[in-house]
Amino acid sequence: MIRETIERIESMLQDHESIDDEKKTELLDLICTLKSEVGELSKTHDEQAKSVVGFAEQTAREATRTKKDPVLFKLSLDGLGKSVREFEASHPKLVGIVDSICEALANAGI
Repeated sequence: MIRETIERIESMLQDHESIDDEKKTELLDLICTLKSEVGELSKTHDEQAKSVVGFAEQTAREATRTKKDPVLFKLSLDGLGKSVREFEASHPKLVGIVDSICEALANAGI
C-alpha cells in the first residue's frame, strides 16, 4: 500500500504541467527520500507510516488540483506535518523531509 501510494504521488507531480522542471525535480527527489524513510518507519510503526503517506498523497492532490481550495490545501499541509511530529526524536530525517515537502509544495506556485 505504501509503495503504491508513493507511486501515485510521483505520478501526480510528474503529470502536473504548471510545476516548473526545477521544482518538479526537487519535489520528486523529496518524495524518493520520503519513500525510504517511511519504509524504515513502517518496520516498527506501520499504521503511522501509512498515515504519513496518506497525508502526503492528499497534500499532493490538493496542490495539483485545477481549482485549488486554499483552506483544504492548508489543512492537508497541517495534517502531513502533524503526522510525523511524534517521531521528531526517533526519525528526525523523516520529519525534516516532510517539512521540506510541505515547504516546497507551499512555495511551488501551483
